[in-house]
Amino acid sequence: MSYNAASVPTPEKPVGGPAAQPYTGRMVDPIPGPARHDKAASGGGPAAVGVDADRLSPLQEPPTDDMAGWRRTLHTVIFEAETPAGKAFDVVLLILITLSVLCVMVESIGSAPGVEVPPWRRDIAAPLRIAEWTFTLLFTVEYVLRLLCVRRPRAYALSAFGVIDLLAVLPTYLSLFVPGGHSLMVIRALRLLRVFRVFKLGRYLSEAGALRRAVWAARAKLTVFLATVLILACIMGTLMYLVEFNDNPQFRNIPQSIYWAIVTVTTVGYGDISPVTPLGKLLAAMMMVLGWGMIIVSTGVLSAELVQQSAHKPVTTQACPSCGSEGHDTDALHCKFCGAHL
Repeated sequence: MSYNAASVPTPEKPVGGPAAQPYTGRMVDPIPGPARHDKAASGGGPAAVGVDADRLSPLQEPPTDDMAGWRRTLHTVIFEAETPAGKAFDVVLLILITLSVLCVMVESIGSAPGVEVPPWRRDIAAPLRIAEWTFTLLFTVEYVLRLLCVRRPRAYALSAFGVIDLLAVLPTYLSLFVPGGHSLMVIRALRLLRVFRVFKLGRYLSEAGALRRAVWAARAKLTVFLATVLILACIMGTLMYLVEFNDNPQFRNIPQSIYWAIVTVTTVGYGDISPVTPLGKLLAAMMMVLGWGMIIVSTGVLSAELVQQSAHKPVTTQACPSCGSEGHDTDALHCKFCGAHL
């Protein structure tokens, strides 16, 4: 069968139409950004240029106008530390977090039953309570503003820092229903981890990311290792119970003996329980040596993964305007976690 190229009809070029453009391997949108949004609003939308808006992936999603104005400014101040206003906000926030944690610590003095409260502590009881609620209200407003200035509030609320920010304000409200619940406000100390981003300690962020990736990569080995340790502790604890229970009342049951085995194999050695028989002391010596070996194995597994993670590229302190995640590469254009435009 012969093929004649001349027999294939060619489309005619429309009179006055746009000039042909060379093929570049990507879709070209002839409508600029603002005009594209105006056209979409009037019904001509992406379908007019052959693009289905519902099928756009996060990486293809263009920056939307909903982040313009006060939301974009608020995001820059709250989540970024590159501007003077953003850095000042974070420094003030760190100071408030530190003061709130110190207030919780001071308030715990003399709070135990049967302990006499020092006179100076009674004198500052009311100011401490006022300060506690002041800090809680400020952190509550800050948490709400963080949700308002991101494109995806749910993604930020479920992130690590989002959960910490929520837990930082819940204990005070919990104290209205559960006595002593405000003591959990020491969770706010976790928010001090933002100090690495505030002072542009990008190297520390990179090392923290490498450590996190190493632990995650070694999770299977570490799980097998911990399971092995627990099994050995159960076996050795049971053996110690059989050896000691007639001569040593401290080993009165198997759970108590397993507790001793765990304390011994982890090289903690409280000393509240100890064997007295020669065979029991021999088993204890074996457990102590085994504990040192366990440390070597776990350290070696994690060190091997850390060496592999050391080749990763450095990261910046930039926060995603959509989910609030940090730790992006220096040349990143989109968030590595949600795909939104940076």
